[in-house]
Amino acid sequence: MTQNVQDTVLQIIADQALMDVSDIKMDNTLEDLGVDSMGLVEAIFAIEEAFDIQVPFNANEPEDSDFDISSVASIIEAVQGLVAEQTA
Repeated sequence: MTQNVQDTVLQIIADQALMDVSDIKMDNTLEDLGVDSMGLVEAIFAIEEAFDIQVPFNANEPEDSDFDISSVASIIEAVQGLVAEQTA
């Protein structure tokens, strides 16, 4: 499931960045990839829909969210954690 989560999140981010998945690096930020705040919100919705989870993210106050969006790797790790919580 972990690889599936990673692949799905990478695809969602790639779709928002209008890039190929192979061009995305784990240490990229969404800003590096050209994903703006609207793209971030759309990515969050897509992640929630793909995994049937609730992402604890407030777009109005992203710095106060428990969901780490500092890099692609941190987003994947956060989603993996939420998926694991849901299945536990």
